[in-house]
Amino acid sequence: MVTITPFVDEGLGNSSYLVEIGDRRGLVVDPPRDIRRFLAHAADRRIGLSHSLETHLHADFVSGSRELAAGGAQILAPRDARLGYDHTGLEDDRDFDLGGLRLRPIATPGHTPEHLGYLLLDGDQPVALFSGGALLPGGVGRTDLIAPEQTELLARSLYRALQERVLALPDELPVYPTHGAGSFCSTPSGGERMTTIGRERATNPLLNAGSEDEFVRLLVVGLGSYPTYFRRLREVNRRGPRVYGEPPSLPSLTIDELDRRIEAGAELVDVRPIAAFAAGHIPGALSIELRPAFASWLGWLVPFERPVVFIVALRQDRRELVRQALGIGYERLEGELEGGIETWIGAGRPVATTTLTTTIHLDRRLLVDVRQASEYRSGHVPGTTAIELGDLAATAMGNLGPDAVFMCGHGERAMTAASLAERSGRAATVLLGGPRDWARQTGGSLVRQ
Repeated sequence: MVTITPFVDEGLGNSSYLVEIGDRRGLVVDPPRDIRRFLAHAADRRIGLSHSLETHLHADFVSGSRELAAGGAQILAPRDARLGYDHTGLEDDRDFDLGGLRLRPIATPGHTPEHLGYLLLDGDQPVALFSGGALLPGGVGRTDLIAPEQTELLARSLYRALQERVLALPDELPVYPTHGAGSFCSTPSGGERMTTIGRERATNPLLNAGSEDEFVRLLVVGLGSYPTYFRRLREVNRRGPRVYGEPPSLPSLTIDELDRRIEAGAELVDVRPIAAFAAGHIPGALSIELRPAFASWLGWLVPFERPVVFIVALRQDRRELVRQALGIGYERLEGELEGGIETWIGAGRPVATTTLTTTIHLDRRLLVDVRQASEYRSGHVPGTTAIELGDLAATAMGNLGPDAVFMCGHGERAMTAASLAERSGRAATVLLGGPRDWARQTGGSLVRQ
C-alpha cells in the first residue's frame, strides 16, 4: 500500500503530494517554495525527503524543488524544461526507478509544451497518475499561458495526449492533479481535488467532446483572464529561484524609513481587514487584505520587480504574508511600519477613509462589479457595470465617474478597487456582500448570461 498525502494551497488552488516510496524515503510532487509542511510531515513519519518531482514549469507559484535539494533531495523534471540547475531530466515513456516503485513519464503537452504526467507503478501495477496541469477533476489545464499564437496548437496537443495516452489507463486509477478549483491555471472545473480516470471519462465535458475541434472550442471559450505575474514565473522556475532555507522575517520600519522607501518607488500595501482599512488608512495605500487569495492579487496588481512595504494589523500573521509573497516570486519585501496605522496616526499624519454600505439602493451612482467575467455571467445584480479588478487597475479607470460604488462577492476585491479609485482622485464606496446578498435583501432576481 503506497501512502500519498496531499497538501493543498487553497489560495492558489493547487495541490502538492508527498509519496512514501519505501526505505523511509519520500518523494514530493510539485512542491511550492515554502517546504515547512513537508518537512514537518516527514519528521512525524520519520522519513527523509529523497526526491522532488516537477510536472512542468509553473507559472503560478515558485517551485520548492531547490529548497528540497538543499536538504539532499534529487530533483526530477521534464528534460525539455531545460532547468538551469542540477536535476535529472525525464523523458516520455522512460521509467525512473525509485527503488521498489517506478515513475513512468507520460508526455502530456498542452498546459505547457514540456509537460509530463507521471504514472506511479508498484511492479507492473499502476498505483496513481500525477497529472499536473493536464487532467483535472471536471476540466483540464488551460493552454493560453505561453503565447496567444500557441493556444490552439497546445489545445490540440493536449486533446491527443488525453485521448491517446491518459484515457488508455485503467478506469479505477486514482488521479492526483496539481491544479484544481480556484486555480487560475485551470479551466472551469469541479471542486474536487482528486479523481479517477473512469470518473473523468464519464463526466468530464472536455473529455466527452465529439471531436478535436469541439474540444478546442469548448476549452478556449472557457478561458478567462489570469494574474500578470504568470508571465514571469516560468522563467524564474527555469533559471532556478533563490534558496532561502528558513523564510525571512518582515523588517520593521520607522515612519521616516517608510517615507524614504515610498519616495524611492516602493508600493504601499495595506493588508488589514477591509473594515479597518475603511476606518482609516494612509492616502494612496493599496488595500489587499491578507487572506488565502492575497498572493494572487498582489501578483496581479503590483509590478513584479517593485519593492513593497506594508501596513499590517497587530494580530495578523507576518509569516503567512511573507510565505505568500515569496511563493509567487516577490522578493523585495522591504518591511512594515512599526506599530502599524496607530504609529502613523499618532505622528499626526493624514488619514483617508472609505465608505462602507450594505444597502444596494444607491441612487444613480455607477455600481461596478469587479469579479471575474465568469463569476459575473453566473449571476449579477441588474444594472451593474462589469469591470474585472485586474482590468480596472490596468486600463479601465477612465471609465469611472467621480464617485463609484464597487462590489464583488464579499467585499475584499471591492475594497481593492476602491483604493485604486481613491488613488486616482475619485471618491469610492464599497458594497459589503455580493449578488446573492442583494437577492436576499430585495427578493430580486439575478441576471445570468
